[in-house]
Amino acid sequence: MGWLVALRWDDVDFEHGVVYVRRTLTRVVGHGYVETEPKTRTSRRKIILPHIALEALKAHQERQGQVRMQVGGKWNEQGIVFCNQYSGFYNPEKVDRHFQKLLKGVGLAYMRFHDLRYSAAIILLVAGVHPKVVQEQLGHSTIAMTMDIYSHLLPSMQQEAADKIDDMLSYPYLPSERESQ
Repeated sequence: MGWLVALRWDDVDFEHGVVYVRRTLTRVVGHGYVETEPKTRTSRRKIILPHIALEALKAHQERQGQVRMQVGGKWNEQGIVFCNQYSGFYNPEKVDRHFQKLLKGVGLAYMRFHDLRYSAAIILLVAGVHPKVVQEQLGHSTIAMTMDIYSHLLPSMQQEAADKIDDMLSYPYLPSERESQ
């Protein structure tokens, strides 16, 4: 969540539909939350957004402009996308509290905010998105890391691989085992 609360409007390229992850918010004992570089080179990344996310960001930017007008001189423009009421960094712990309230409000059980990332990765892999693309979106250093974390949840991938080999190697005049059943 650190990169999300550190995201700035200049990291969002609406024209090309891209978000650049360039920084993160980290809790430092004795200093509170501090803006830092992402922890690894691959954590600095470009994420191509679906149109629905871009539209949501545009609507959010408009609402933020309205809040800026309402609070007037108390607004301290920093260009933060998901900011507090005066344009400062939003406390990640508060994000989690709001998230839990939203879940409860729609009748869903507790889950960590980080579980959304996990769910997105699984959805992309099940939808057939290449694991290398999922790796890049998540900012994992290697594809092996991505597959080690997520592939055990996709037992259908092994069957799919076997079916594809059957499809490629089956002679047109011999019915496949699946067809004869």
